[in-house]
Amino acid sequence: MTAEKHTQPQQGDLYESTRTAWEEIWQTANVETELALFEEKRARQVLTTYSAYLPKDGLILEAGCGLGAAMIKLQEMGFRVIGLDYAENALRAAHAYAPTLSLQVGDVHALPYASGSLQGYLSFGVLEHFEHGVGPALREAHRVLGEGGVLVLTIPYPNVVHRAIQLKRRLLRQPPLTDEDFYESTYTQHQLIAELEKAGFELLLVQPTGHSFTLWGLGWPFRARGYYRVTRLADTLGALLEKIAPWAFNFNTMLIARKARSV
Repeated sequence: MTAEKHTQPQQGDLYESTRTAWEEIWQTANVETELALFEEKRARQVLTTYSAYLPKDGLILEAGCGLGAAMIKLQEMGFRVIGLDYAENALRAAHAYAPTLSLQVGDVHALPYASGSLQGYLSFGVLEHFEHGVGPALREAHRVLGEGGVLVLTIPYPNVVHRAIQLKRRLLRQPPLTDEDFYESTYTQHQLIAELEKAGFELLLVQPTGHSFTLWGLGWPFRARGYYRVTRLADTLGALLEKIAPWAFNFNTMLIARKARSV
């Protein structure tokens, strides 16, 4: 495919410090541990849901692929996936574990792919880390997707636990959970739907996910031993909350959208 040059939005010091922070995060993680997270019930449910919308005969990009765990799972399911990330150390670790992965260093705001050349675009917990918002990356995703191409997006939600912790820290005059060198935000489903439609997408599905992991944020007794593992109690209560208070305890909003076909 032929790459086209596209200008990314103006970036500042916070953008660069967030990139550096991610390089440090990936330095302390590994592919095996990331793959183990797919054994968690919440991750299996999300994978099953969005994979049903992905084309088996088109090229799919994971934009901000990190260590490539999702790519590995999707390849096992028969999908053609390529990955891009701005953290080179993460890509090196992913390639060392799975040499057949197609990986490239790049920025989600200036993708090195021709317009209309992809049929799928995946973004898992990436776009909330840009101070300028999700719009520029969504417009770039729209550009590289062909007509009818599918976008899958997950973004943290300002759930009641998140809000309660932030309120407590303000009352105690403590700094916010996000430090000054690492940007992270949350979005409501209505904000995200508006951004998708503004970028030219048609919404197919919006779904709250990860209710058990919202409880993980409360600490014991919802945290199991291991890397971001939840207890059986968290899974049980999370399943109940998913039914009775789906948005109040939503951890990640999953949105699936399609690039509109020309009439």
